[in-house]
Amino acid sequence: MLDNPMTATTGNVEKNKPEPSTLYLVATPIGNAADLSPRAQKILSECDFVAAEDTRNTRKLLGLYGIKKELVSYHDHNRAARGGSICDRLEAGECCALVTDAGMPAVSDPGEDLVRLCAARGISVRVVPGPCAAVSALALSAISTSRFFFEGFLPVGNTERAARLQQIKRQEATMILYEAPHKLAHTLRDLARTLGEDRRIALCREMTKLNEETLRLSLGEACAYFEQREPRGEFVLVLEGAADYRTRTRAPEREEEAFLALSPSAHVALYEKEGLPHGDAVKAAAADRGLSKSDFYRLLVQEKEGS
Repeated sequence: MLDNPMTATTGNVEKNKPEPSTLYLVATPIGNAADLSPRAQKILSECDFVAAEDTRNTRKLLGLYGIKKELVSYHDHNRAARGGSICDRLEAGECCALVTDAGMPAVSDPGEDLVRLCAARGISVRVVPGPCAAVSALALSAISTSRFFFEGFLPVGNTERAARLQQIKRQEATMILYEAPHKLAHTLRDLARTLGEDRRIALCREMTKLNEETLRLSLGEACAYFEQREPRGEFVLVLEGAADYRTRTRAPEREEEAFLALSPSAHVALYEKEGLPHGDAVKAAAADRGLSKSDFYRLLVQEKEGS
């Protein structure tokens, strides 16, 4: 009979047994509780304590598997103070499982700070991989998966958001974003206005849940769709990259040709009309032309002196 891979031993060392003074990053289900791996169950069962984004949600998940464990909260509002106390316990010989409400902790999550703190203090960190909303949506999208860029949530402030959208517009790889339902329509309008209504997008919601749905549309179609329907559930957006968009629409391979037809000041003005502050508009125009910011400034000066 084969040994259970969770409890098999090599000599006197049990496989997958939590080690002292170690932080375990444990991926948790993004919607379907059955996706908690056997290894994750073992680590959660045998670690000394669990650090959770929301202890109420984690207590429910552990309860489904009959796991009773000390829970401590670790989230965006207490990470500065709580991170140090967790590391103190790890240094004293305890082991801890870090979980988020769904998916992989430390990705678009305050657990990133705890990992960094452990690294600075020489504390061992190990990963127990599992569900991840970003990668799951990418696989479902029917958009190129060969190169992708994780954006997470867009900035909220208008100036910072406009600047980031311009950077996204030029991103050649497939892009992955997160968005809440009450902000989805606004974000889709911003994306369509900046990237163009023909850019393809996959909207994945409620993944692994009963009402899982993937919509594969253009940005223009997505805007129209959610003008008629109220978005429900958490969304992952997968956007076609600029390289695939240019290939698909047979746009010129070198956008620089169109930009070079503009004077340097007109090029800057183009971005300022889209909401970028002057400095960011100069930086974007320089990137379009393959120049450093300082070299582009020299062009602006030369243009001004020649006028």
